Amino acid sequence: MKWSEISIHTTNEAVEPISNILHEAGASGVVIEDPFELTKERENQFGEIYQLNPGDYPEEGVIVKAYLPVNSFLGETVDAIKDSINNLIIYNIDIGLNKVTISEVNEEEWATAWKKYYNPVKISERFTIVPTWEIYNPVSSDELIIELDPGMAFGTGTHPTTVMCIQALERTVRSGDRVIDVGTGSGVLSIAAAMLGAEDIRAYDLDEVAVTQARLNIKLNKVNNIVSVNQNNLLDGVAEGSADVIVANILAEVILRFTDDAAKVLKPGGSFIASGIIQPKKDQVKDALIASGFEIKETILMEDWVALIAEKK
Repeated sequence: MKWSEISIHTTNEAVEPISNILHEAGASGVVIEDPFELTKERENQFGEIYQLNPGDYPEEGVIVKAYLPVNSFLGETVDAIKDSINNLIIYNIDIGLNKVTISEVNEEEWATAWKKYYNPVKISERFTIVPTWEIYNPVSSDELIIELDPGMAFGTGTHPTTVMCIQALERTVRSGDRVIDVGTGSGVLSIAAAMLGAEDIRAYDLDEVAVTQARLNIKLNKVNNIVSVNQNNLLDGVAEGSADVIVANILAEVILRFTDDAAKVLKPGGSFIASGIIQPKKDQVKDALIASGFEIKETILMEDWVALIAEKK
């Protein structure tokens, strides 16, 4: 089968919404080429880092790639993707150069592209993300392994916004907690919460494909008896006072829409972990959380991104 590689040269801020646009257009995952990966320092305990080729990365900005099957509707699909990306400007999202290129690849090349970018990575004190094709031996007895297929929704769980969420879950989730994962994507945050001892986890995503992929990942990690995944718009219809922890790794603009709902759904003293926030929008999200009755307990920074841990008063 022939595949079309669509490549978008954009900004860090636009990576998440563009990934979502590509996913909705039929791509089962994305590759992110960020030149920061070439220079960022990594401690040894965060896992082995394989050789990176500077030629694969742009000199500035970020390149997001996805693969779509070559068919009679490809032209219309690409035009729709371009229109959706251009519309991000309405939401004050910087799309940078916004250079879109298309090339054709064989199926074997497409499969190899995923393996080129992803290897086991230790992302926190306890968690290591392992691609499904890798054989990995835990370094310590308390290490928690999450297996993910990079071809599934939204990559392998090593994006800074996801890493910060998992680190926040480690400090927040207690045994027996009821957790809600808003915009679950690959399901990685729900898997992490289950491994940390949460008793009941409800994962929601508006995208049907993401729901299907999250269910597959959750079964792969043998936590499907704890995690349920359903299609839903944010917290619509979720019972008040039914959660100890809410985690949302989505855009700041989306978080701003449901801070009041989050306060209603959480039990008193419950925690709201909000990530996917680009640095310039940090204060706007903080102000909205405080206005909804939260107290900001912790701010986590990584690269250009921010995650907040807020407690319901």
